[in-house]
Amino acid sequence: MWDTFLQAIALMLILEGIFPFSFPGAWRETFLKLMQLEDSQIRFVGLSTMLVGLIVLFLVS
Repeated sequence: MWDTFLQAIALMLILEGIFPFSFPGAWRETFLKLMQLEDSQIRFVGLSTMLVGLIVLFLVS
């Protein structure tokens, strides 16, 4: 089980790194825009992302 968990973490890190590696300028602009959002907006984005992840995980397994 730990192997699968660590593989999932590694895949997440790889996917997270693709955008800043490929488009550092656009990533910086996006990050600056995110810094201007309210906490409630950031929480909504986080919740939405988690729900999509759970749905995908449910459909795949």
